[in-house]
Amino acid sequence: MTERESEPMPVAAAKREAMLAEASRKREQQSLLQQRERVLSERTSSPHRRAALMAALEQIEAQLKTLAEQ
Repeated sequence: MTERESEPMPVAAAKREAMLAEASRKREQQSLLQQRERVLSERTSSPHRRAALMAALEQIEAQLKTLAEQ
């Protein structure tokens, strides 16, 4: 009997849930990093647009920090 077969089903299901949650977190982190790069690459002379980009960057950074703490 393999180790996997000897595990109770709830443990295997819990491991699967943990793996799915981690994969989801990594996808979300990658998406946020791409958004961050896009915001950082934008150039504008408009003070209003620049303020909006800075606000977006702050929000993205906060979301990344929250993900890192999980």
